[in-house]
Amino acid sequence: MTETLGSISDFIWGSPLLIFLFLANLILVYYSRFLPLTGLVHGVKLLVQKKEKGDSSLGQISHFQAFCNAIAATVGLGNISGVAIAISLGGPGALFWMWVAAIFGMNTKFFECTVAQILRGKDYKGEVQGGAMYAIEKALPQLKFLGVFFSVCGLIGTLSLFQINQVALFAESFYGIPNIQTGIFFMLIVGIILWGGLTSISRTCSVIVPVMSVLYVLIVLTILGINIEKIPSVISLIFTEAMTPSSAFGGIAGYGFIHILTTGLKRATFSNEAGIGTAPMAHSNSKTAIPITEGYVAMLGPLLDTIIVCSMTAMAILVTFPEGAPAGMSGIELTTRAFVMNLGASGKHLLAIIILLFSFSTMIGMANYNQKCWDYLFRGRWGLGDRSFIVIYSLTILLGAVIPMMSVIHLMDIAYALMSVPNIIVTVYLASRVRQELKSYHRKLKER
Repeated sequence: MTETLGSISDFIWGSPLLIFLFLANLILVYYSRFLPLTGLVHGVKLLVQKKEKGDSSLGQISHFQAFCNAIAATVGLGNISGVAIAISLGGPGALFWMWVAAIFGMNTKFFECTVAQILRGKDYKGEVQGGAMYAIEKALPQLKFLGVFFSVCGLIGTLSLFQINQVALFAESFYGIPNIQTGIFFMLIVGIILWGGLTSISRTCSVIVPVMSVLYVLIVLTILGINIEKIPSVISLIFTEAMTPSSAFGGIAGYGFIHILTTGLKRATFSNEAGIGTAPMAHSNSKTAIPITEGYVAMLGPLLDTIIVCSMTAMAILVTFPEGAPAGMSGIELTTRAFVMNLGASGKHLLAIIILLFSFSTMIGMANYNQKCWDYLFRGRWGLGDRSFIVIYSLTILLGAVIPMMSVIHLMDIAYALMSVPNIIVTVYLASRVRQELKSYHRKLKER
């Protein structure tokens, strides 16, 4: 199964998709001129303000809660073990291409989340929702099947298989806890939170996300402080290996470059989810009458997720293993070894706390996305309402705890690639409208 999924993943992530995504990003850059990136400070202000002027009755949660919901699904084990996988497969140079993908991803996220706000709809329960499926239904009704396709792929892509898989691996490898027990524990606790609905999810994420992010940054800064003299050479290595991969990391010449580029793009996509269409589903629940404001807030996601958190994980690994990852070690085991080698036995326990918080928040955030796809497809018919969803989603957590790691990674890569196609199509189609909204918004800002 792992080999089959790997072959499918390699095929889907081949040149056609990479060219498609590259051209789409160039189009979005053309429309934006990277103007949104100059508004990072403005985005932070919107994020922390208590109430937006002209609040709309549409939506259920605040800017901050929508941001935390999206970050809960992105800042997770992809930042801890996903980065380790990228380095073990593609070497230090993969991090450079993760940075490049994140910069373009910030621009893409601005557009996709603004589009989701402009073209919000209502689910079968009458609640305001957004995302690629609703945007396609309104803007491209003749291509409604793409919205259905996005939702079907989303049912797979937004499962928490990777998170529970890595948690179970960590718990078994370092604490001797059987995978099945870890799976049962998280299955039950996630099910309880989901029973409380969107408000419960938002409240949980808005508490966990800030705490886990600050705690992780402090721990990694300690590791970097211990190895401060190695940082300049590691940074140099990242840029060198990105362009001219050595045999130690990237393989042979051209193949090595393409391999590192693809690895970086895959892991950045897996980490910050820009262009995939997941974040718009969270940000569309925000209470705002001005779509552009949510675009600015959403843009901060890849900055925090990839450029800050992923980079810190990568630096902690690279200052510990500047000559490359030990043979046969990847994912959560590699990150844990780096923590233990620098912080001793306490490093393992500190990372255990981080893993618990990161994985739990991501499982909750991804469940929110998964249910939106579920509701769009089934609309409560055939007894497939909220209760059925909670039961089935919780059971998939148990499944994810016992299947092979690489099977999970390939499956997620496939689903994300397929989700990106309809999402990017509708985002590019509406890019000119977002550009007009952006110009209008900036004119109003200057008039204040």
